[in-house]
Formats: sequence, structure tokens, C-alpha cells
Amino acid sequence: MPLQQLTRPTLLSRTLLFVKSIQRGLATVTDQSFASTAPPPAPYALSVSSTPPPAALKLKSGQVFHGQSFGAQTPISGEAVFTTSLVGYPESMTDPSYRGQILVFTQPLIGNYGVPGLFKDQYGLLKYFESDRVQCQGIVVGDYAARYSHWNAVESLGSWCARHGVPGISGVDTRAIVHLLRDRGSTLAKLVTGDDAANEDFDKIPYVDPNKRNLVAEVSTKMPVSYNPFGDVKIGVIDCGVKYNILRALVQRGAAVTILPHDFDFNKISNEFDGIFISNGPGNPNMVTETVQNLRTALSEYQRPIFGICMGNLLLGMAAGLNVYKLRFGNRGHNVPAVSVDDGKCAITSQNHGYALDDSVMPEGWVKYYVNANDGTNEGIRHSVLPRWSVQFHPEAKGGPQDTEPLFDEFVDRVRSDKLKRVGSPIFFTEKAVVTPTQYA
Repeated sequence: MPLQQLTRPTLLSRTLLFVKSIQRGLATVTDQSFASTAPPPAPYALSVSSTPPPAALKLKSGQVFHGQSFGAQTPISGEAVFTTSLVGYPESMTDPSYRGQILVFTQPLIGNYGVPGLFKDQYGLLKYFESDRVQCQGIVVGDYAARYSHWNAVESLGSWCARHGVPGISGVDTRAIVHLLRDRGSTLAKLVTGDDAANEDFDKIPYVDPNKRNLVAEVSTKMPVSYNPFGDVKIGVIDCGVKYNILRALVQRGAAVTILPHDFDFNKISNEFDGIFISNGPGNPNMVTETVQNLRTALSEYQRPIFGICMGNLLLGMAAGLNVYKLRFGNRGHNVPAVSVDDGKCAITSQNHGYALDDSVMPEGWVKYYVNANDGTNEGIRHSVLPRWSVQFHPEAKGGPQDTEPLFDEFVDRVRSDKLKRVGSPIFFTEKAVVTPTQYA
């Protein structure tokens, strides 16, 4: 037999070598090891082999849906809303804009790729989550995948939910639930588990309307924090519930970013910033009166660029003189078309909001920027002369389409050119992976 045949690796040996190489590579796939980010045991999580206890969802309109429980075994109440997103459930569930809501997924299979670890990027921002915790009250899915498979996953969706005190229900007809929410509008709901679900005992908890609370105050930072402090332009972010990927989009473009509490009067130090950004956030914008008043002052006194997203669009519009109203079921998903009023081009956008601006009569100097192609609602406004504008959708879209991500380029470039006119000399930006707490008197 030729020597090359004797020494040629067999199919089995090649397979074993491949598996070993994958095992060696797992520790270096990300910038942190799995061991350093593995979650603690979840005492209330169900094992894959155990029979899940019953769960029941009751809408305030009277309909009851029975299924199986996963995650935390605790009763909750909130506003039932639905999302048409196909992927990105870890990002959606940690989005502060879902605070106080019971999230119904139209995508039938949820949990199949598990939940990733707490890996951070070079800026100190979590890679795969939009905040430090699960923000929604509970989740409703058609089919929960207890067994997951993904190279970056460290735990199941059920275990993750249990650690954060968030219950879930599966095995229900999510199409029927979504049809009810679509036709009759978003409504309050209760989710119970165990014997309470089996007996349809929903009386232990009241219906809680999160829109009667100032949810922005619950998710906003309590003190200023800076990212990338050596950036060439300084942007103050009014934190109404800002997503990590929004901050990432700004610092990746060379900006020094300082997150400010939503009720902080930034006008007192506005000259320290080359631009102001108003973030997304949860709940009823009518509850965020201090922020609106601060923005109203800024519109009359601050001449530098101002840009807002989602809740930022609503608050900027209110400061300019527009009213807001509650949508019947809102726009939540990664497939919402928005048409530019300027050129008629349509972009597919990621959205998460239950309120909209009434743009039937625009204030002097303001014009419509984007319009929703599905329902005709407002998707953005801009000033006809001054550098201030906002959009209702999420250009950073994680997950979701990136059609409108250049809006961040437009904002940072405008901030940079505005600063160049003031300082009269070229500026150069650098990126630094630094996070610094900031104190203002």
C-alpha cells in the first residue's frame, strides 16, 4: 500500500480534529470568555425535561387564552402589544421602550437561539442587549423552544426570563390574540401561572395601566455618564430610555457622548455640547412634561443641531407646538415602511411606539419629514431653516433593516460642520473605549 494512503487522515479523524478546533476557538470567538459571563443558576427556571405548569392570559376585554408557562412563575399585569419582528427577541425584550408591556410575538417560534452572554464592545456597551435588564412585563409566544442552539448562547430564554422575574406563556394562538389587538386596539392584560391559571383566578392582581406612570423616569439614567470622551464633537443625549445601539451609532462616528437624565435642564450647560440628541423611551409622552419644557427653551435659545428618535420625535414635536395621540395598536416591528416627504423614497424601518404626532396643522417653520406608508401617521418632522429634526423610527435598527442608518451620519456630520464654522479650524475625530461618570453642579 502506498505510503500516502497509510498516512492520509480518515474521515473520522478529520471530524475529530474539526470538533477539537471548534472547541479551542470558542474561547476566542468573542472578547470575553463564556466563563466570565455565564449567568448564575435560575432557581425558578424549569428544566427541559420537566412538565411546564399551566399559564393563562386574560385580556381586559374578557378573552382568556390557556397555555404553558416558562420563565418566572409570578403573576403580572401590563399593556398587551404585539411585534412583527422575526428576529432579535433579546434586543426587543431589553428595549426600554417596552417597559410595562406584555409583548406578543407574531413570529411563532421564539427561543430557538437562546440568549447570548453579557459581552461588551470596545466602548463598554453590551453587544447583544439594548439595556442592562429585561424591560417588558411578560412575553406571549406560539411555540417556545426550550432547547436552543447558537454558538454565542449561554442560557435558554426561559432561564433568562426567570432570573429577571419575567413570566412567559407559550402554546397559545398568537394569531387570534394579534387579531384582537389589531381590531380592538392594545388593551390591558394579566398573565398568571400554576393553580391560578388552571382555576382562571385572575383576581389576585389588578389591571395596571403603565401609561399612567412616568415610565421615562423609571428607565432614565440618574446621573450623567460619558462615552468616548475624547471624541472631536460633544453630543448631549437626553436619556428617555436610550438603547445601547443608539449610543454605539454615535460614538462609532467619533462623537463624545454624555447621557443626561431626562429631567435635567441641559440648557444651563448647553454650550458644552455641539449637538443635542433626544432618545427613544417608553410610555405616554404627556407624562414627560419637564423634558418638553426644557426642549421648548432649547428651541428658542439653542442654535446648534438637535436630533430626536422615537420618543424624541414626540417630545420635540410637543415642544414645537404639536399634540400627540395614542394609536390603536401602535407600530412595533422591523418591517414598517416610511416615505420621505422630500424625495418620495420609501425606507423599511424598525419601530416601537404606541403614540404619534398630530401633524394635521404644522407650527410655523416646521414641515413633515417622513410619513408611514401603511397608516399615514407621522414618521418625522424637521425645521425648514434651523438644524433640528426627528424621526419616529429607529435608524440604528438592532435587529432590523439599516435603510435609514445614514441619518446618524447626517446628524454627526452636521454637528461637525457646525462646530467647524464656530471654531474656524479643521477638527479630527478619534475613537476611545472609555466610559466615564460625569458630574455637573
